[in-house]
Order: sequence, then structure tokens, then C-alpha cells
Amino acid sequence: MSTMTTTTLSSPTATSPSMKASSKSTIPPSVYTKSPYPSTLDPSTVHEKRAHDFSWSETDEPHATRRRLILAKYPQIEELFVKEPKTFFIVLGELIAQVAMAYALREADWWVIIVVAYCFGAVINHSLQLAAHELSHNLCWDSIVANKLTAIMCNFATGFPSAITFQRYHMDHHQYQGVDGVDTDIPTPWEAHYVTNLVAKVIWICLQPVAYSMRPIIVKPKPFIFWEAMNWTAQVIFDACIFYYFGAKSLSYLFMGTLLGIGLHPSAGHFIAEHYEFIKGQETYSYYGLWNYTNFNVGYHNEHHDFPRIPWSKLPDVKRIAPEFYDLPHYTSYLSVFWRFITDPEVGCWTRVKRKTTDSNLERLDRGTDKRSYAPYRIVCTFLMGCVFVFCIANILGADKLFANFMKSEL
Repeated sequence: MSTMTTTTLSSPTATSPSMKASSKSTIPPSVYTKSPYPSTLDPSTVHEKRAHDFSWSETDEPHATRRRLILAKYPQIEELFVKEPKTFFIVLGELIAQVAMAYALREADWWVIIVVAYCFGAVINHSLQLAAHELSHNLCWDSIVANKLTAIMCNFATGFPSAITFQRYHMDHHQYQGVDGVDTDIPTPWEAHYVTNLVAKVIWICLQPVAYSMRPIIVKPKPFIFWEAMNWTAQVIFDACIFYYFGAKSLSYLFMGTLLGIGLHPSAGHFIAEHYEFIKGQETYSYYGLWNYTNFNVGYHNEHHDFPRIPWSKLPDVKRIAPEFYDLPHYTSYLSVFWRFITDPEVGCWTRVKRKTTDSNLERLDRGTDKRSYAPYRIVCTFLMGCVFVFCIANILGADKLFANFMKSEL
């Protein structure tokens, strides 16, 4: 990897978390049309001295305010509030490609399966996860049911029933960005405390599938709903069919594609790039690079948060119509994001902006939380995640052959 130039910037003092939520809305500095830093600045090259603690903001999240400002100046933006049925056909093509590859690898050596899973399967499965992200905003079809069914289809090749649960938490992330105890995209204090050195950061990134799947059900478990049951039932049937007709290696390939694609993989750099505060005062960042072609333009992240009703295919038009609002530091490489996060001791899980909300909001949100220490959904998800890891490792170590030989001897 090439050596990067590091820019040192002064940063304001973080606000104490003991502050109270303001009852009066204030305009965040980051909604103004001109950034104090050049728009050509890559945030991954910036080095700022800071306390190893979350930044606390007394302002509202910036996107609602910027949305109002942009619509006031460019009302034609509303013409981009459309549905994008192309998402369905892309998902269908990716699903067919993954099933075909799983079939082709049914008798391959394990090293071949792992390499293909990282280089091909991870890219496709990550793309399918981000298609589910689009569908969580109901941006494919006019029918909410059709969007949910397509989201469930997105999960088939990934091996995991995550789409419906993701939607429930992702709406909180948009409406309550950074709100302590509500936005589960924010790492927990435990993560911030222990993930502090190079080795811990690498392990944490590799285990992102665990962090992103387990953090919501640990921090804010929600009751199991009908559509989640549909998601789980459909996924179990699909996985069982792959296992029965293709074998353990094919199913392991699909699992690996997801686990590797959400970990230390170039396509997964957006998990850190989107909201980690590499520059003090800017809590959301866009990425304008090649991975947008496979990631449903999730790199246009400022644009997406400003206008979550605009589908992936129209997000570049937002930047084209209102360029002065997006004259902000942005990324062009996810690898540089990983490198900065891993090697810079001033950056870690704590490099996120948190804020408070009103007591009435918290009380209302708490009504949808399963506060039991042993919430059934939490136990089931933890158990099944462990089973997937054991299944993959056991098959790599040859347990599938031992099981087959055992069955033959019994018969």
C-alpha cells in the first residue's frame, strides 16, 4: 500500500455527555454549504488529536436541516422521489449467479472455496445486503409487501435472514442518528473500551458480521414480528435445499461469502467510512469510487441521509443538482479508510458522534423494546450465529466427510 500524506488539523473540545437534550432545535454546523476544509481533502489522511471517547453533540443531526435547505433552493429534487424496479432484476441476477457458483463448488477443494468466496461471493453477497438496505426504504416497488418479499429474496444467497430485522433498526438510525441508546449503528462502550490497538481493530473488523448482527439485539432487542418469522422460515427452507441438493460445501460457500464480505473486505469499507468522525464536526461522509457500482451507490451517503426516499440510481443526480451542498471532504478509497482506522491510535470505535434526545422520545421508543435479560430473539440469534461458525469450521476441517462415512456405515 502506498504511503499516505497525513494532514494535522486542530479540533474543538468535545461536549460532555452529561449535557441535557435541548428542547429547541439548533442548526448543525455541517449543514452549511461550505466546509472549512477543501472538498478534495480525503478524510482518511487527516490526523487530529482527540480524547478517546465519543464526541457529544448539542445539535440535531444535520440531514433534516440540509434537506429543507436543498428543497427550498432546488424543488426539482422531489422529481427524484421515485421507485427503482431495476433493483429486483439485479437481485435476481446476483441470486442466480451465487446459486450457480455454489453448485460449481460443491466438490471443490476448501482453499478454492475460500478464495472464490472472498473474491467473488463476498462481492455479490455484500451487494445483496445493500440491495436489502434499499428495500428497507421501500424504494423498489410501490407495494410495501412487495418490497419486503424482495428483501427476503435478497437474503437467500447470503444464508442469513437479516433483511426484515435490519429494516426495523435502520429506520431508527435515520430518524435518530447518533442518539445514545437508540441508534445501534454506534459501537457500544465495551467496543470503544477494548478495541484500541492494531490487533484488536483488525479482529473487530473481521468480526463485523457479529458486531452488526448482535449489537442491536443486545443493546435494544425488539419483539419478534410476523415478517421476521417469514424471513427466517424462507431462509431456513432455502438453506436446507442448498444443503440437501448441493451439499455442505455449497452452503458453506454462501455463508463464507457473507462473513468475509462484511469483514476485512474492500467492499465493506463503507461501514467505517459512512459515519466515523475522521474530521471533527463532520459526522457523515460520502465515497465516490468504484465500489459504488456493486454497492448500490451506498457511497453517496450524505446524499442518501439527506434524501432517503431517493433510490440508489438517482443519488448521483442529487449531487449534480445541488453541488454546493456536497462540497465536503469525501473518500475515494475504502482501503485508505481501513488503513487509517487500523493504524491511527487517535481513531477507533469511539470516533463517533453521539447526541441525546428528549425524555418523551426515549419513553416512546422504549415501548418497542424487549427489556428482558433473556429475550427469546436474542437467545435464538446468538445460538444460530454460533452454529453457522461451527458449521463452516467443521466442514473445512473435514467433518462433512466423517459424517458421510458414519451414515454409510450405519446404512
